[in-house]
Amino acid sequence: MGVAATLSGHRVPGPPEPDLTPSEVVARAEAIAPSLVERQAETERRTFYAEDTHEEFSRAGFYRILVPRRYGGYEFGVETFVRVVIALARGCPSTGWMYCLGASHALAVASLFEERAQAELFAGGDFICPATVVPSGAAERHPDGGWVIDGTWGYCSGSPYATHFMGHTMVSAGDGREPAPMLFVVPRDQWTRLDDWGHALGLRGSGSHSIRVERGRVPDHHTIAAHMSQLTVTDGTPGRALHDNPEYGGGQLSFMVLEDAALAVGMAKGALDAYEDLMRTRTTSFPPIVVRAEDPDYQFRYGKAAGMIATAEAATLDAVRQWRETAALGPAAVTKEQELRIAAICGEAVTLCWRAVERYLFPTAGSSAVRHGERIERVWRDMSMFHTHAGVSTFLATLAKRDLARARFGIG
Repeated sequence: MGVAATLSGHRVPGPPEPDLTPSEVVARAEAIAPSLVERQAETERRTFYAEDTHEEFSRAGFYRILVPRRYGGYEFGVETFVRVVIALARGCPSTGWMYCLGASHALAVASLFEERAQAELFAGGDFICPATVVPSGAAERHPDGGWVIDGTWGYCSGSPYATHFMGHTMVSAGDGREPAPMLFVVPRDQWTRLDDWGHALGLRGSGSHSIRVERGRVPDHHTIAAHMSQLTVTDGTPGRALHDNPEYGGGQLSFMVLEDAALAVGMAKGALDAYEDLMRTRTTSFPPIVVRAEDPDYQFRYGKAAGMIATAEAATLDAVRQWRETAALGPAAVTKEQELRIAAICGEAVTLCWRAVERYLFPTAGSSAVRHGERIERVWRDMSMFHTHAGVSTFLATLAKRDLARARFGIG
């Protein structure tokens, strides 16, 4: 283990492998991914990835990629995280989704919360915190100044091995005003995971169970009096100052949609892998009967899909570059327009991946290759389910495009 340090009264370890590099972490994800392919069916039956997979992820350092180094994390940043998500989703979409939406919110905590809260929330080293944006439940003030939370929140991807949960609720604003949203983070011992996931069309192994909080105690400094989507970083963030790292002052909205793009790219690459295997092992249905790899039509379909997916990956990684460079320019550079421009890139990347799969790969894979449980069938189900997610079907598909134009032309 790394050298221990004492911060704000909390003793925290250094990262387990102090000399680990971002490229080594990405290589580990790429090496693990093939084993995830073979376990897709059991992951769906279980509704989340296996405990030994979770332990392997922990040893590999995946749950510390976005955790600040001063709290025992690796602080490798958004690019490393995105590359790991792509690799894992390529092997198993459900596993990639569950990992991504569980580990990603370390960035929000490290960016938005003050030092005292961060020291407490990151005390365990590994940080897995599913989140939802739809307000639910209720909160009331406790005499000690904190909050008592009650409610149930659905679609909490990453909950099976979570250390925390990040949710929103509505609280009374007083003076006859409308209730206002409040973001909160609650530790694992304050909530229960419900056994209510696994019956959706796709992403059945994504660990997207509901979470129930009953009289959960949350200190006031573990809350923010706003909705995540309303928070701005243009005036700076606690994390940027605390860690002297501009990525902890980057756009929160644009980071969330970078996750969508990374997952789409990983899923589509997995579908292309499966299609390539069919190209090498299956023959055409009509004369001349040849291996599909020798057939001009299959060559075109593969090449077209491969080009679309490669373009989406290139766009996603360039969007990451823009996100990082914008953050490095300073808080004032992280404008709503710039965040929405990055979101627009991510939206197009998601669309390219979906079109490659649903237009060129799935329809021409052959009936036997799209039977229940086959790899391309599973990716098609997972990506279909992915497109019902509000972040994709509503925000990226329409709202983000309109909002980008409004921001550009100064229309409120």
